[in-house]
Amino acid sequence: MTFKASVLTLYPQMFPGSLGHSLAGRALQRNDWSLDVVQIRDFATDKHRTVDDTPAGGGAGMVLRADVLGRAIDHTSSKGDTRPRLLMSPRGKPLTQNRVRDLATGAGIVIVCGRFEGVDQRVIEGRDLEEVSIGDYILSGGEVAANVVLDAIIRLLPGVMGNEVSGKFESFENNLLEHPHYTRPAEWEGRRIPEILTSGDHSRVAQWQREQAEELTRKRRPDLIDDDG
Repeated sequence: MTFKASVLTLYPQMFPGSLGHSLAGRALQRNDWSLDVVQIRDFATDKHRTVDDTPAGGGAGMVLRADVLGRAIDHTSSKGDTRPRLLMSPRGKPLTQNRVRDLATGAGIVIVCGRFEGVDQRVIEGRDLEEVSIGDYILSGGEVAANVVLDAIIRLLPGVMGNEVSGKFESFENNLLEHPHYTRPAEWEGRRIPEILTSGDHSRVAQWQREQAEELTRKRRPDLIDDDG
């Protein structure tokens, strides 16, 4: 079954962008996943194709209109469409690897790329949009964030990664950051590969990797250990 991604945006030329290259690009060519990019402005009804208006109650900036975005969503995702609807938003719930894995097991995803000061709250509630953030910072719009979400999902789809084991030993799996990696040459600028990694003792190597992952996590992301209970 092909994973179907639909992206609603005011800048469709930004897609597939990086998703057209490397693993995601090859998977797109193989039809492991499909991409439908929808221009929100096509659903404006006035001659100027207006998609935004001033915020009710006053304030800076503009707000994406509920009626225009609502029509775009209805066109893209019918009542029988069970795909999750995500709105990329800095006030959303932080994206996690666990959520990415959940999304990768489904039939696809609908992503709304926010712009301006935000989206009319009524369309968020009326179309059951799940607000998602990729970090505590502000972007010009949701397109870059949408690319991040899709990249994280696509690499987990069956057959996309050449080595299926790779995805099981990465940062954020089992609430740990990934251990350090080394390769040839054996010595570089006076720094040698840790002897244990060339010992051939797979059990000791696995133990070392686990210990290194735990130490890195304690130093850099103790919140992950706390979440693990």
